[in-house]
Amino acid sequence: MSRRCAITGKGVMAGNNVSHAHNKTRRRFLPNLQTTSLLSDSLGRTVRLKLSVHAIRSIEHKGGLDAYLLNTSDSRLPLEARRLKRKIRKAREAAAGTAS
Repeated sequence: MSRRCAITGKGVMAGNNVSHAHNKTRRRFLPNLQTTSLLSDSLGRTVRLKLSVHAIRSIEHKGGLDAYLLNTSDSRLPLEARRLKRKIRKAREAAAGTAS
């Protein structure tokens, strides 16, 4: 698995270490990724994702994984998140169809 957030797409950046003598050496800035299990209310199960801490805070602020994905446009989501969003939407439609 790559060092990339499954929700925001945040990944590794590159830059320089600059010493006091102004010598420059290349370095990598790694995102703060955590493997977390989030509960999806629509799917009725937990989903394991590799997320940045910023994404975890955003999901909690929006009211959970389902609410975050359904209120975010597809153009802002990576492929893995779009697939999960499609599964959640299908599960909600199926639940709405059986309730009627």
